[in-house]
Amino acid sequence: MADAQTRPRVLLADDDLEMRQLVRRALGPLGCEILEAKNGEEALETVIVEQPDAVVLDVMMPVLNGWEILKYIRGKPTLAHIKVLMLTGVGKTVNELTAPLYGADAYLDKPFDLDEVREVVAGFLKDAGGDED
Repeated sequence: MADAQTRPRVLLADDDLEMRQLVRRALGPLGCEILEAKNGEEALETVIVEQPDAVVLDVMMPVLNGWEILKYIRGKPTLAHIKVLMLTGVGKTVNELTAPLYGADAYLDKPFDLDEVREVVAGFLKDAGGDED
């Protein structure tokens, strides 16, 4: 978890490089350390090893999907502090049903507004004790 000595950390997990780059730029003003994963296996490993403060998680990824990763995170008390924003193109209705069911803190449907992503993550970091100023 972030404390006064460290910058908060956010994991961007998406198999689309362009999407990761867009979200990275959107989160830049928050001053957080950004970790990246290009598939579900990398995302899960990064969550376990790095324990970021927040995860921006795509649903449809190779190896493990976002729902599987979220289910793992929510099943481990040591990872309970991690806030998760699900980003998906599976459709608004499916997202409305599945994101809360699996324990997502927030979700946005693709295409989404990058300002909205930044606002959601900024709220996560504030809740985690991070300082986005």
